[in-house]
Order: sequence, then C-alpha cells, then structure tokens
Amino acid sequence: MPSTQINHARIVALIWGIADDVLRDLYVRGKYRDVILPFTVLRRLDSVLGPTRDAVMAMKKMLDEAGIADQDAPLRDAAKQDFYNTSGFSLQELRHTSNSTRLRQNFEAYLDGFSPNVQDIIDNFEFRNQLPRLTKADALGALIEKFLAPDLDLSPRGLDNHGMGTVFEELVRRFNEENNEEAGEHWTPRDAVRLMTRLMFEPIADGIPSGTYRLYDGAMGTGGMLTVAEETLKHLTEASGKRVSTHLYGQEINAETYAIAKADLILKGDGKAADNIVGGPEYSTLSNDAFAGQEFDFMLSNPPYGKSWKTDQDRLGGAKKIIDPRFIVTHHGDSEYSLVTRSSDGQLMFLANLISKMKQETELGTRIASVHNGSSLFTGDAGQGESNIRRWIIENDWLEAIVALPLKMFYNTGIATYVWVLSNRKEQRRKGKVQLIDATGWFTPLRKNLGEKGVEVSTTDADKVLEAFMTFDQYEDTDRSKVFDDAEFGYQKITVERPLRIVGVDPNRVYTAKEIKQLKEEGVRDETAPAVIKKALPYTAIADALHGRYEAVIDGRTRVVEYEPDTELRDTERVPLTEPAGDCADGVEAFFRREVLPYAPGAWIDESKTKIGYEISFTRHFYKPAPMRTLAEIQADIRALEAETDDLIAEIAGGEA
Repeated sequence: MPSTQINHARIVALIWGIADDVLRDLYVRGKYRDVILPFTVLRRLDSVLGPTRDAVMAMKKMLDEAGIADQDAPLRDAAKQDFYNTSGFSLQELRHTSNSTRLRQNFEAYLDGFSPNVQDIIDNFEFRNQLPRLTKADALGALIEKFLAPDLDLSPRGLDNHGMGTVFEELVRRFNEENNEEAGEHWTPRDAVRLMTRLMFEPIADGIPSGTYRLYDGAMGTGGMLTVAEETLKHLTEASGKRVSTHLYGQEINAETYAIAKADLILKGDGKAADNIVGGPEYSTLSNDAFAGQEFDFMLSNPPYGKSWKTDQDRLGGAKKIIDPRFIVTHHGDSEYSLVTRSSDGQLMFLANLISKMKQETELGTRIASVHNGSSLFTGDAGQGESNIRRWIIENDWLEAIVALPLKMFYNTGIATYVWVLSNRKEQRRKGKVQLIDATGWFTPLRKNLGEKGVEVSTTDADKVLEAFMTFDQYEDTDRSKVFDDAEFGYQKITVERPLRIVGVDPNRVYTAKEIKQLKEEGVRDETAPAVIKKALPYTAIADALHGRYEAVIDGRTRVVEYEPDTELRDTERVPLTEPAGDCADGVEAFFRREVLPYAPGAWIDESKTKIGYEISFTRHFYKPAPMRTLAEIQADIRALEAETDDLIAEIAGGEA
C-alpha cells in the first residue's frame, strides 16, 4: 500500500478510535456520525484558517466600523479561503476552558462565527443539537482534546485537500456500512458509480475538447457521483493532453447527506463548487427545482426507488394540475403530453428532470447516466406517466443503452437495478437503435457482505461492460448484448368494442340515450339479438366495419350507423408497432383481422381510445429456457424409484412374516 494510503488509513483509524473512546456510553454506535463527521470538518477548517485568523478579525473590525453589511466576499479574501470564522476563537484556545458551561458558550460562539456556507453545513448536520448531551457528560472538552492530539494532524501540512477528502469519504463509507439499512438510500456504491461514469464519458472521450463542463446530479446524496464523475473526466482528458475544468451542481433533500456533500467539497478545497450545491428539507428536486432553466453537459443520478412523491405532487398543484415544463411537454403534436407518474414512485420523474436540463446548442450536447430498478422498464399502462416517459425518451432517440447490473449490488436491497445511458447526440450507428446489455453475470463476490451488498463490479467486470457497449452491434456474445430498433419496444393499445344486443330491439331504428340506458337496465342480453343503434351518421358517411361504422336501413333508406358498445364485452389488445401490415392497411388491421375477428365477429376498434405505450422487457429478451431432460434421464429416475419401491415392499413383507 502506498505511504499516502497508509497515512489516510491511520488517520481514519485514529478518528474512529476517538468515537469509541469518547462516545461509547453516550451514543449507540450508529449515531457516532452525528458528532464525529461535523467535528472532523470543524477540525480541518480550524487548522486551515489558522494562518489568516488575525487578518480576518482585522477585516471584520474594519467592515463593521465602515457599516458595510455585505461582508462575505472581503472576509473570504482576507481568509484566502472560500470560508472564514469571525468569532476570535480557535479550538486551541477552547481546549483551555475548564468550566463545561463556559466551554459550551464559547464553543457555540465559535460555531456562530463561521461563514454562511459553513453555517449551512453545521445546521444541516444539526450539530448544535448534540451540545447539551456532550456538555452534560463533560465530553465536549475531551473531543476537542482528542482532535487536537499531535498524532492526528488534519492541517494542510499533514494532509493536502485531496487527502482530507479521501479521509472524510472513508469515514462516511464506514459509518454507512455501520448503518446498512440506511446506506443505500443516500450512498451509491463506488463500483456502481465508476461504471456509470465510464459509460457516460468513455464512449466520447476522444471527442471531448479542452474547455469548461458543468456536471449535475438531481438526487445528490453525499455527492459521490459528482466527485467520481469529475475525477473520471479529468483522468480521461489529461491522458490525451486536454485541459478541462469542471463545475459541480447538485440538489439533495436529506439534510445530513447534503451537509456531508457540501463539507466534502469544502474539505477538498473546492468551496466554489460547494456554493453550487443546494439541499435540505425545503429543497425537494421534484417540487422545488433549484436549477430551473439551466443546462448541463453531463448528468448522473441514483433517484429513490418506490418512494412516494405525493407531497411533491401536492406542492405542484396535484396530479391533474401540474404545469411544470419539466413534466408537461410537447410531444407528437400534443402540447400537454404528461410525464407525471403515479404518486407511489417518482424515480422516472427524476430522469425527466435531468432530460429537461440537456444542452441543445452545443456539439457534444448532453450525456446522462441514471440508475433505476426494474419497475422503470415496464410499469405504467399506455398513456400513463411511466409509459409516456419511456415513449418520449425512445421516440426522441435519446436512449443509447440500458445495462442490467448484478443482483446484490446495493447496500439496502438485493433487487435488480439498471443503468440508463442517454444522449441527445447519438453517433450515427446508434441512431434509431437501443442496446440492452445483460451484465448480471459480470461481478466479483465480496469476501464479506456489506448489508445486502454481496458483490462488486471490479475494473475487469466494468471493462467487459464497456467492451460490449463500445462494440455495439458487432459484439459477438448475443446472450450478453442485443441491439433493437426503437419501435420494437412500442405498442398500440387498442380498445375492442362489441355491440350491445338486446332481445326485442328494432334493428332499423335509432335509440335515444335515455332509451339505451333503460334497455341496459331492463333488457335481456343475447348474442343472437339485434344490435342497438345509437347514431345515424350523415348521408355522405362511408361504412367502415373495422372502426364501428355499419350499414343499416333506417326509415326505408340505407344509412351508415354506429352501434352502442356493450361495456361488459369491452376488451383491449396490445399490437406491436412493428406488427407487419401484410395485405392490410396497417399492422393494427392485420392483427385485428387475424387475432380478434375470428373469435368476436362484429367487433370493431374504437380509435378514440387507442394509445401508444412503450415497455422494455429484459426478461423476455434475455430469457434462456431451461434445457429439457432427456428421455434416458427420465427413464433412469423411474427405474430408481421402482427399485426403491420394491425394496420397501420387500422390507414390509419380510417384517410381517
């Protein structure tokens, strides 16, 4: 192990030891993080600010005397950092306070002196809520003393910004593993993130010019996806001699994980990026978009699965009144095309949010990698939100590929998960196509499970996925990778009607709505009875039995009429968009004449109810039937059973004798 990694591991172990030494009897193990993470942040910031503390205090005094209210920018300049503290205290000075009550008062003043961006971190950690317990147990002074120990050097002299970020991320990882049931909600495994970032960047790595790029995550969690994406992009471009700079943007509703993300960026010396992330309970991405109208070059996300977004839905005006342009779009001539999903699961809404922020005018456009569970592939009927989102994505030709990940990849669930890769600048060979990659068998088992996580995608496993992706339709193993035309995932849901037939009705007259209602309530249905006519069309109308327009004699003249449908006989059928037309006008007619009319004569299609839907079935496309047993194997089993039966009979017979 390199010496830097050894040093990082030693520091993590020392901080972990502080938790055990000071907090063991105060907190259950899973709650150590409530104190240790914010204290680690404070210790680092305190050591960074040491050299400029006097300059900050002098600037603060001058600004106050001049009556200047907006002091943030000059105080940052004085601190030579993107944060500062104007309390006049340092942890070294606080350690000498022996009275626990006075120590708490001074420590609170110390916290209050930090710049607004650090206050945001402290508030979202809810760290001040821990002070009464720490003070009562006389543990606050012990914590300060332990964190100031000479062998725990968190200053820039002992640990650069990258190293501090590594230490903090390792602490977060260990705390997440201690709380396996919570980890998956806010922390995506690094192996999954690395695969997602490689799928996002590597296919276009050679075409990324030097420049500035904006990265965004709308369900940021602790920010790991953004930082790994930034590292991956810089690594790929530096290898080819290009110079890129990145700006990170993110939004996260959970207060603690937002605080972790913001703290991580500040600890890495990236205070400007920390200013570009937003979070806390009031910042739900679906109902309070902090980046409305903005566009980004690269976006990735791991939205919550199966989580109700009913509160967000209500804030947006209710399911039927949402007008947010992220979720009500223009598509296929419909200016009010709804992407609003069921309130019980909003994960595809997060994907729609990403798509709304795609760059439209640049050469590279935007690439997206988003991980979802299986329900995003198939839930929602034609015309419903989930299906509409899939249709919108595929018909706009944004979907490049979906990769099925191995089971047991995440900390709090063993369910199937899938990475969706989208781009609004598909290369020519991918246009009109979607690639499905079954990577469920490409994994490396862990020696010890971490919650539900029992496997990881190693670099070698990820290489296999990237090879399949990059090779596209030339990949030889069709059991692992398949390429489809966009239309192969679509279908038309048609409504099949059959006429209401009531004993004793007159087949040559039109019945009023009131009469039809009475017939339904009192009449006797019979398949051999005449059909009830509800409307006679204008004389210029043309009969079309396929769509419910028939000829009948009304008042002695031949008219085109429509029958009242029998709702009890109503049915629906799914017709693939790729259904061949044959000798018919289209695939729907061919399907209807072949699959419906032979079994329901007189049926018709109500075109007004036809809807287009899309679903993606990995199971169907990659299904491998179990090989049938041979006759010889079956015969051998039968003989073995017969022999066993004969032995039992002989034993019973012998016993009776």
